[in-house]
Amino acid sequence: MLFELLKEIKDERREQGKKYLLGEVLMCSILAIISGAISYRKIHTFIKKRFDELSVELNLNWDKAPSYTTIRSIIQGIKTERLETCFRKYVEKTSTTIEGSVISCDGKTLRGSYNNMRDQTAIHVLNIYNTENKMMLGPEKVSEKTNEIPV
Repeated sequence: MLFELLKEIKDERREQGKKYLLGEVLMCSILAIISGAISYRKIHTFIKKRFDELSVELNLNWDKAPSYTTIRSIIQGIKTERLETCFRKYVEKTSTTIEGSVISCDGKTLRGSYNNMRDQTAIHVLNIYNTENKMMLGPEKVSEKTNEIPV
């Protein structure tokens, strides 16, 4: 289901530069990150090592794994709003009703998000987690004038 939703994200690249489709690269990258990849090079290594399996499971029409620079340029070219919309759709489709579920919340202050020159305080984010489905329901920015409770 996630793979199908990733395929729906609009690819902003020119037609001639689409040897590797956006949804396919994103799905392979997500699998690599879940498996512990923490850089574009490690994502490339993951795809290269599991190329045959990924080709069969995801029905990829690739001759070889994309280079780490290709992966980087594809990922950096994505509009974050579109990716967030995709993940929210996925959570919505896979989540059961919230009623009766246990929801955990945890607030965090984003390190380095303050700006003393502009008199801007640090950004506070509330993460909401459905323990039944083991799904992150979404981070929400906490307004400067309140705390986590109203959010």
